[in-house]
Amino acid sequence: MRRKSFLRGSVLSSAAAVLALSLPAEAQLSTVQLESWVNLPTSTSHIGNITGNAKAGAGPYRRYCVGCHGELGDGNGENATWLDPKPRDFQLAIFKCRSTPSGTLPTDEDLFDTIARGLDRSVMPPWDTFTKDERADLVAWIKHFSPRWQKEKPGTPIQIPSEPEITAERIETGQDLFGKLQCWRCHGVQGTANGPAASTLTDDQGRLIVPYDFADGSRPKCGSTDRDLYKIFMTGLDGTPMPSYSDNIKPDDAWDLVFYLRTLQPHNAYNAREIQIAKQLGLKPVTPQ
Repeated sequence: MRRKSFLRGSVLSSAAAVLALSLPAEAQLSTVQLESWVNLPTSTSHIGNITGNAKAGAGPYRRYCVGCHGELGDGNGENATWLDPKPRDFQLAIFKCRSTPSGTLPTDEDLFDTIARGLDRSVMPPWDTFTKDERADLVAWIKHFSPRWQKEKPGTPIQIPSEPEITAERIETGQDLFGKLQCWRCHGVQGTANGPAASTLTDDQGRLIVPYDFADGSRPKCGSTDRDLYKIFMTGLDGTPMPSYSDNIKPDDAWDLVFYLRTLQPHNAYNAREIQIAKQLGLKPVTPQ
């Protein structure tokens, strides 16, 4: 009880100052709104037939998440100083892994999946020990940190066409797209994250950020499947220099880029066919233009 009272008091005494710095001017809350927002969360989440409740998610959040993401959800937990990349600031409601267009809120399912999957190359583990109901409650609690969820609806998930057959022609077309879209400027001509722009990249908070290294064998942050890769470059990774290419690539042609990107990865369960075709083609790295 004493711990709970202390947390509530600390939240109310410091939240106004924190929000003034971390939220855009149009998103700032009055003192009355803030007290209601922090202490009487009414956010819910809906994942299939599961409804998550914010109040039920408060306890698990304080036990497992507050050390990194902070009591106010601003990414300033006591461990944050030592972490790279930094924890997500939930007050901004800007998320990398989404099925929705760039600049829009993710769906509840997107947040639900991220909690279970975790984020490779960060300290965010896969929280697959939670039940589905507990994850749904956590999603609702995460949403209560930002007033964006009170004003905006999640974006409409992008439509992903059926995955076509992997062919040599498609891989060559994908390589051509990799060159024309200048993906090599960040990721390097061989996908090893050593492009000419790689060392200059920063996130939306001005912090240095490194591009994904396709050759190191790690899983992309937002999932391992072909559909996951497709979503990454067709929705972008908001808050990072990785843009959405939905205005540059036709939906069906985007599969060609997926297939080429697979050839840059070490052999794994997802790219055996692409690796085989690349060897048959004698595929060489793109030539920067």
